[in-house]
Amino acid sequence: MTQPPPPPPQQPPQGGGFGPPQDQPPQTPPPAAGPNLGKSPEPGYGYPQAPQAPQTPPPAAPQTPPTPPQGYGYPQGAPAPQPPQGPPGYGYPGQQPGPYGQPQQVPQGQPGYGQPGYGQQPGYGQQPGYGYPQQAMPLQPQAGQPGGGKKFNAQMLIIAAAVVAIALIIGGGVWYASSGKDEGKQNDTAGQSGGTGGTDDDNGGTTSGKEKAPSDPSAKVLFQVPAPEVKNDSTVVVSGSWLTDKAYVKSGIAQIVGYDRDKGSELWKLPLAGPVCQASRHVTDDNLTAILYQPAMPTKADPSHGCSEIALIDLDAGKRLWTKTVKTGDQLINFDNITLSGKTVAVGSTSGGAAFDVSGKLLWSPKPTDSCYDAGYGGGEKLVAVRKCGSYDQRQLHIQTIDPKSGKVISEYKMTEGIEYASIVSTNPLVVAADVGDSAGDGSGISDFFSIDSKTGKLRTRISAPGEQFAARCEGITRVEACNLLAVGNDRLYLPTEEHDGTGKYSQTNEIVAFDLATGKQTGQRADAGDGYTISPLRMDGGNLIAYKRPPYDKGGQVVSIAGGSFKQTTLLQNPATESVRDVETSMSPEYSEFLYAEGHLYMSKVYASKRSTVREKEYLAVGFGTS
Repeated sequence: MTQPPPPPPQQPPQGGGFGPPQDQPPQTPPPAAGPNLGKSPEPGYGYPQAPQAPQTPPPAAPQTPPTPPQGYGYPQGAPAPQPPQGPPGYGYPGQQPGPYGQPQQVPQGQPGYGQPGYGQQPGYGQQPGYGYPQQAMPLQPQAGQPGGGKKFNAQMLIIAAAVVAIALIIGGGVWYASSGKDEGKQNDTAGQSGGTGGTDDDNGGTTSGKEKAPSDPSAKVLFQVPAPEVKNDSTVVVSGSWLTDKAYVKSGIAQIVGYDRDKGSELWKLPLAGPVCQASRHVTDDNLTAILYQPAMPTKADPSHGCSEIALIDLDAGKRLWTKTVKTGDQLINFDNITLSGKTVAVGSTSGGAAFDVSGKLLWSPKPTDSCYDAGYGGGEKLVAVRKCGSYDQRQLHIQTIDPKSGKVISEYKMTEGIEYASIVSTNPLVVAADVGDSAGDGSGISDFFSIDSKTGKLRTRISAPGEQFAARCEGITRVEACNLLAVGNDRLYLPTEEHDGTGKYSQTNEIVAFDLATGKQTGQRADAGDGYTISPLRMDGGNLIAYKRPPYDKGGQVVSIAGGSFKQTTLLQNPATESVRDVETSMSPEYSEFLYAEGHLYMSKVYASKRSTVREKEYLAVGFGTS
């Protein structure tokens, strides 16, 4: 087929998509009033008015993973990527970084991006392990991990994202379990919509969520999955984890494994021809999900085969139901992202988007004659496309709610020209994040949130979220659902503040605050982490918010339920405070790992596997905690 003319150097190519863009003048919404944590006095988003004199604190637990070693396909002479992005290796196509904040295009038929979602967490069943005997002693903390929750240099983060296109957990997005059984149910913390309200009873307890506090929230280590062996100092993508009624499922090196939820024993193993590139964070009512993977294992001579394979996975049976590819002309398209909405699997790329019914029927594919292309999709309760239109110096993003069966555009919102990337935080209600004018300045990918009416395509409100004040993250460059450390429910957006000094010696802490998606203003609700803890939203549970509290150096982490109305916190799970357990827990942070919580079970897992730094350290792919 006729290909579009080549783009200027280091710019993403224009590919085909589905459906022509609709004529509508761009909307330039005014920002909402500045954030206010709603606590008086407020010198600066929860920061104390008189910070304590600096002192030497006791050794704290590691906060972020160390930079993995360079792997096959790492560009020679290019700067090494920094956390949270790991360098390309097994499971990663190698490619040179483009200019600030922009990925370099990949020609048709060449290896594509293949990025795992750091910090993202699919609902029931996200992380396969390897069936190794479970150990009682967790690994030691990883060295070289900065603390304090500070963000990395923005340019290095974005360049790294362009090299390996990582999200953030989480993603990045973070993906989390949902106990519901809805079609296309969303499993991630990054924008899961919840119930219509957080009903509180007379005692301030919650009545609208399914997660109930146990009589004793004290948890123990249920199992640990050892990290797989990685050769040749490469870094391998192991993104993707889900939780079903029977199994905890985790991606490994070119395989997906189902484990017993309590014992960690291997239930089934699904081998793949090559490493997983991307995993959907959504699951159908009958526990089907979708992945992207490479058609062969990388080698030193051929470090990537592109992310061309689209597969539907049965998480109950541990089977691959089908594998599909899409071509433009006679060349396979390498896709950047994958999602699921209802019974539709949708994939996006710089060559355009495609979709399949769960039966395997092709619903649509890129049209080379189109001047716009679907860069990616957000799934769950609805299907939303991020469609790129216009020339390179006048790029415009169209946020389209589409019919998942036909691809017909239901509504469209045109973002202001010049915004190059956008992330879908939630599809119902529709919330989009973007770094407008690269103003975030912290590599988070977020300066503003856009609340959009998915029925009409009109902007409801715009929420300013300065990077120095709020800790949520979105990748958005290639993986449009790669957001983490935030949640959407009750027609509200829940964000954590950045860490700041606590009241105790050496302590850091933060809060979760809520924004009204109709007005853009803060609701005045505020959930404090507690001295020494850092709190992060995981997902909605009906009208309640489920959150994780990363512990200080001498305590175990917690999972809490926050009432949607009163914001009262109820402890659902309390991890052990022993040093060995705490070390393995803090080696996996919500920013750069996958977290799943449901029914008294908390699962943490990594999104990369790399060669162990020393033979003495014992590393784990995943760890499960549970209450009695």
